Amino acid sequence: MSGFATRAVHGPTIAAPGGAPGGAPGAKPGADPSGDPHGSLRPPVYDTVAFAFASAEDIAAAFAGRKAAHAYSRITNPTVTELERRVQALAGGQGVMALASGMAAISTTIMALAEAGANIVAARSLFGNTTSLLAHTLAPWGLEARFVDMNDQEAVTAAIDNHTRAVFCESITNPQLEVADIPALAALTRKRGVPLIIDNTAPTFYLCRAGELGADIEIISSTKYISGGGSTVGGLIIDHGTFPWARAPRMAKFAESFGPFAFLAALRREISRNIGACLAPHNAYLQTLGLETLALRVEKSCQNALDLAHYLRHQPKVAEVNYPGLTDNPFHLLADRQFSGRYGGILTFDLGERARCFACLNKLRLIKRATNINDNKTLAIHPASTIFAEFTRPELEVMGVGEGMIRISTGIEDPADLQQDLAQAIS
Repeated sequence: MSGFATRAVHGPTIAAPGGAPGGAPGAKPGADPSGDPHGSLRPPVYDTVAFAFASAEDIAAAFAGRKAAHAYSRITNPTVTELERRVQALAGGQGVMALASGMAAISTTIMALAEAGANIVAARSLFGNTTSLLAHTLAPWGLEARFVDMNDQEAVTAAIDNHTRAVFCESITNPQLEVADIPALAALTRKRGVPLIIDNTAPTFYLCRAGELGADIEIISSTKYISGGGSTVGGLIIDHGTFPWARAPRMAKFAESFGPFAFLAALRREISRNIGACLAPHNAYLQTLGLETLALRVEKSCQNALDLAHYLRHQPKVAEVNYPGLTDNPFHLLADRQFSGRYGGILTFDLGERARCFACLNKLRLIKRATNINDNKTLAIHPASTIFAEFTRPELEVMGVGEGMIRISTGIEDPADLQQDLAQAIS
């Protein structure tokens, strides 16, 4: 088995030992192992809507699912399929679906699994838009969201009933930086017979092997680290093949026909097809390129975050620094076990009140005042007034988002420059 970085650069079909080609049958000597007829080192971009067929019978077979073929780019596209193929080679699982955004991946997954009268047990600390989706957008359609502390096993167990369709949480929350005990949650959800969905955006499958830890479904906003520097918006759904889909009420009919691939079949043949949140081919191409440098950029941003966390701790005007890489952080040991000895590229620090946060942000010269995380550039925002702006003060307190919090998403710059910028801004 080749290493992560090697697979990220060369794709899942690299040359076999001895120089035997590992690509498509009939590939000419010296051609790229992926089977490109010109030996291109980059996959082509199929910027097209439709695909021609040799006969009416062929296109009918494709629409009926009897023949594997691309017919319409809202459903499948060769460039998007290449991204999915490469992600699966890195993340594992039995299948991947790429969509237009991380939120599209979350909403499509929930709509595939749940229905009116059902409920989703979700972490009380989630990304603001995810909480809004569950509490505000899907609630009028009859789906109940039960928000609980994912670190309280008894509370999670009590929230699950016969109408629960999934347990949903983030591997590390944004911006609260709470770390979920994935193996413990997996043991609980399997005992209760519901799938465990892990949003693994912040660490990605490079740091956190969510499927190996017990996640049934892994969701990632590929807008973040994977896009290679904030170039494109996208989302990924990874089915790790560990949940018996015949036990999921919405999946029963698909399980009869597709067995363990029921969930992926439901996404492609109904939910995603009908919603239409497809990933653009050009975005898929750029994210395929982003995968190649994923390991390098994650390592650098994690080191920058750790350096900044230690630096900010010695600033007298900073009341508190929250980062799992600090040894006295309550989630340090759990993060150390689950994130391969790295702790992500996000940290927060507290200046006490909103006015001080705004003054600090307004003085930044190098660090950008911008939303998004895991860009190549270091970004800073005041979460309470931006990505959580729609929530009331009491709701923010429950979700662990304070008025004095600034969130830093570290990029890949030189750490001394970041420290100097924060020093003059805080002063």
